Amino acid sequence: MNRKPVISVVTVTFNADKYLQNTIESIRKQTYKNIEYIIIDGQSTDDTINIIKENNDIISQWISEPDNGLYDAMNKGITKAKGDYIWFINAGDEIYNENTLSNIFEHVENCVDVYFGHTMIIDEAGNEIGLRRLKPQKSLTWKSFIWGQLVSHQAFIAKLSIAPLFAPKYKYSADTDWQIKILKKSAYIRNTGLILCRFLEGGRSKKTIIPSLKERLVIMFKNYGIVAPILVHIAMVPRFLWFYFRHKRF
Repeated sequence: MNRKPVISVVTVTFNADKYLQNTIESIRKQTYKNIEYIIIDGQSTDDTINIIKENNDIISQWISEPDNGLYDAMNKGITKAKGDYIWFINAGDEIYNENTLSNIFEHVENCVDVYFGHTMIIDEAGNEIGLRRLKPQKSLTWKSFIWGQLVSHQAFIAKLSIAPLFAPKYKYSADTDWQIKILKKSAYIRNTGLILCRFLEGGRSKKTIIPSLKERLVIMFKNYGIVAPILVHIAMVPRFLWFYFRHKRF
């Protein structure tokens, strides 16, 4: 690949006028300019559409229509994307800094299927709280996810050609299933060693933590059998509790 790859950055939003501009600005500031920016809106009734229109100069395409939830909207992003890689940075989340994509794609290698990195958690004021509790291992394969979703989808950039649609049967953890499917297809997975994104704490992820964990176990049983995930999760309980009581967050 002699040319610089096109990165399809997809933002899914619904009534998120409080957060969307920060997300858009993080794309606008990128020193890497070979970006296809797509916004999929779920027919917002607040000021979201006006914000989209005000930033139309950097948006390649956008739609606003009813959907069947987050993953249905993300599937629309996949079907509209035309780039070499796809990256979901949803409303409220941000690319970590202006050089993030330049740092990743400075040395272009056609063989890389997935780039991954760290996730910084932020509060509603944009203050950094700390790195995500689950941190990526030095190397990553589909088997690594038996330890949980070690990499958030906001810190996971995949070749579009190997990215399937999100499974509609999962309402809370389809991203985990999606990442495992991609990793199974990947021959070359690169750890960037970078913080790739700023993830807004709270919202959907905090409200649905219990059903998300239950659904994630179903996904793990499908991929790793029943016994191994149960033993791993028993071993993880002390670390989870230690982190929670020390940081007061999941």
